[in-house]
Amino acid sequence: MQVAMIGQKGIPATIGGIERHVEELSACLVRRGIEVTVYTRAWYCRPSRRNWRGVKLIVLSSIRTKHLDAITHTFRATLHAMRSGADVLHYHGVGPALLSWLPRLFAPSKRVVVTFHCIDRRHEKWGIVARFFLTLGEFIACRAAHETIAVSRTLEHYAENLYRSRVRYIPNGVSAIGKPSRRLIAQMGLRPGGFILVVTRFVRHKGVHTVLRAWEKLSQLPSMSGYELVLVGGSAPGDSYIDEIRNFAGRLSRARLLGVKDGDQLASLYRYARVFVHASVSEGLPLVVLEAMSFGAPVLASDIPEHMELVGEHGWNFSADVPDGLARELRKLCVRGRRVKKMVRQTRSWAVKNFCWSKIAEETEDLYREILPSKGSPSTSVIRRYIGGPSLGK
Repeated sequence: MQVAMIGQKGIPATIGGIERHVEELSACLVRRGIEVTVYTRAWYCRPSRRNWRGVKLIVLSSIRTKHLDAITHTFRATLHAMRSGADVLHYHGVGPALLSWLPRLFAPSKRVVVTFHCIDRRHEKWGIVARFFLTLGEFIACRAAHETIAVSRTLEHYAENLYRSRVRYIPNGVSAIGKPSRRLIAQMGLRPGGFILVVTRFVRHKGVHTVLRAWEKLSQLPSMSGYELVLVGGSAPGDSYIDEIRNFAGRLSRARLLGVKDGDQLASLYRYARVFVHASVSEGLPLVVLEAMSFGAPVLASDIPEHMELVGEHGWNFSADVPDGLARELRKLCVRGRRVKKMVRQTRSWAVKNFCWSKIAEETEDLYREILPSKGSPSTSVIRRYIGGPSLGK
């Protein structure tokens, strides 16, 4: 079986949860004997790289602007994949899913899968026109694909209730990203247990400004004088939000931006953080939260439904977009000891057991094989799906 991954920026992943998802899933599928091709954007990956962890890479250019980067790359990838030997075209995200109808019409022997990663139209960075097309992308993802995957129960219920289409729940997983080291923590100028960690992409809906507003209050308290706030991650192309965050952090005491970290450095940050904070107001099922849990970091996350699937019984939460509430809960976690350590031990084993990439890859392969046509079977019309497609069934 041959599978083409479309919609992601590329691999190896540097920034972006979808990219991490595609990298880990693809590598696991390759180990299961499936030939996987990942389409990458020329600006994101090294153009000369043609293979990564056994996954074939095809580098294509795009129009690198906020509104055209993803869709132009997806268009080129779709045309290439339709002419290739791929049995399954697997789209990632509702934006790229806008074009998933093309293979249904013009390459009916191919099978189309879409993974619904997040309700992108709710992100503040998009205007009215972009939100319209992202909403249309949701509809196409749920009604045109042979199968639609949701990475969280919240997204599963959202898609089924709004679009009356059956959606398969297959979550994100925990990655073995590296080996923690106290030496690496020291090299970064940090003290084990002496910092509060944020790992995210610097876009507004991730709520980094909420964390900084909370830290503005906390950093003045004597009881918090031994802690630093550490921000890790990169920004989206053309987004000025990172400049806003740099300026804000520069005015605060003991707030540091470390840029993008991966491998052993990122593993070390997770392992030795006093608390991991995720303040996003819109998510799918955040990989960084799962990773933090798997390395034993106490997780404090905003109370959006997607977070509550993870931290409801295995972490701590605060009211989304409320800096005072975040500051209050963060201070409590920093001064508590025994109770936090007990929950962290339970959370770590729970995360590793329930969000395993090898199991996720097995479930994804099963889904692929279920939809592959048997010899001589007719192709399903996408027009029938749009006009009179089955409710809560595909």
